[in-house]
Amino acid sequence: MAEIPAEADLVVVGAGPGGYVAAIRGAQCGLDTVLVERGDLGGVCLNHGCIPSKALVEAAEHAAVGDAAEMGVTGDTALDYGAFADWQDGVVDRLTSGVASLCRSNGVTIVEGTARFVDDGAVEVDPPAATADAAEIAFENAVVATGSRPLSIPGFDFADDPVASSRDVLDLDERPDRLVVVGAGYIGMELSTAFAKLGTDVHVVEALDAPLPGYPDDVTEIVQSNCESLGVSFSFGEAATEWYEDITGDVTVVAETEDGDRSEYAAERVLVAVGREPATDTVGLDATSVDVGDDGAIETDEYGRTAADGVYAIGDAAGDPMLAHAASHEGMRAAEHAAGRDVPGGDAPVPAVVFTDPEIATVGLTAAEARESGRDVTVGEVPFRSNGRALTTGDAAGFARVVVGDDGTVLGGELVGPHVSEVVGELALAVTAGLDAGTVARTVHAHPTLSECLMEAAAQTRGEAIHAPNR
Repeated sequence: MAEIPAEADLVVVGAGPGGYVAAIRGAQCGLDTVLVERGDLGGVCLNHGCIPSKALVEAAEHAAVGDAAEMGVTGDTALDYGAFADWQDGVVDRLTSGVASLCRSNGVTIVEGTARFVDDGAVEVDPPAATADAAEIAFENAVVATGSRPLSIPGFDFADDPVASSRDVLDLDERPDRLVVVGAGYIGMELSTAFAKLGTDVHVVEALDAPLPGYPDDVTEIVQSNCESLGVSFSFGEAATEWYEDITGDVTVVAETEDGDRSEYAAERVLVAVGREPATDTVGLDATSVDVGDDGAIETDEYGRTAADGVYAIGDAAGDPMLAHAASHEGMRAAEHAAGRDVPGGDAPVPAVVFTDPEIATVGLTAAEARESGRDVTVGEVPFRSNGRALTTGDAAGFARVVVGDDGTVLGGELVGPHVSEVVGELALAVTAGLDAGTVARTVHAHPTLSECLMEAAAQTRGEAIHAPNR
């Protein structure tokens, strides 16, 4: 880590997927850029969230290979959790060192320490204990990229041993035998699926009446059904209120309905996955002109600018959608705007992926959203059971759906099926570029691939589908 400079064109506070991208892009645009991080480069996503969780999902998929008897694959498999943790840490370390190398090769000055704003034009950086004195950096522009933290709920303190955040549960040394998951959002559902595949007895408690709020029912029903086939059980319409431990050390989670009906669920660990909140209260924003909402999210305009001249906010610190790739996009835009580049404002279409089994991937408008905005739409929907590549994976549940406006433009869509996280990029490109459904349908897709379902769905909106019925 470098010494603390006295001034910079651009100071970025936080080195997560939004912050380090903003710093690199700022340096590429010719700005003298300083990146301040108190923890590990890469932020929560790389070190404690996106990457470790996907490592767990992938390991669970391999551990479940014994379920492929239909393909002729038989035998017992098991996960050595200690070896898995070492491999997971190695993946994270490789990516973290890569971030450091990218920053340095682009001329970014990395400063280790805790940053607090002094006013609208300077931050004070407090280095790790006993390494150096605190020092101020005067800046022309700054980017707040402090990310988010897990939301807690009354009665469940993350400081208590059996209670775990998503970060905590990914740092476990051993696989829990019984796991109660509070919350059936994307984090809760991803981790429930992975641990169930590893042999953990998983029960999910959700206050709403269905999992994955915000996703269409016909999408979530497929995922819930497959989770149940893995042994995951669900309690909907119940809010977790407390937990207790008896004299033998057994843990019980208590949940109640709105009518006061009480249920109890045995657990070894309790994962609280009820969402995340912006982490903006530790960097001295009260000393600036920056406006912060009641939910902790920094208020910004279409370029990420705050009420303080020259200060931007990106990623989770600015609120929804709280996705790493959205933060990276916002980071590039903020850095380019700070450098005086001509950049488009407004919200870009942001794909969202849930790494359950099967996966969910969406981007743009649903048919209902498009119709609510007054548009006439045509919907193409092709099941993966009609796709040769999906059948060869042994998992052909789900479908590809494309929503097309009356002018033929692709407005959005939903995918639920095997490996759709690798297909949604094409749909995102179509929505972002305003492509005509005919362009997608007439683009030659490799065979056999899952992306052919997207091609067929686009063709179906034109009455041209070959391997699926036209509507």
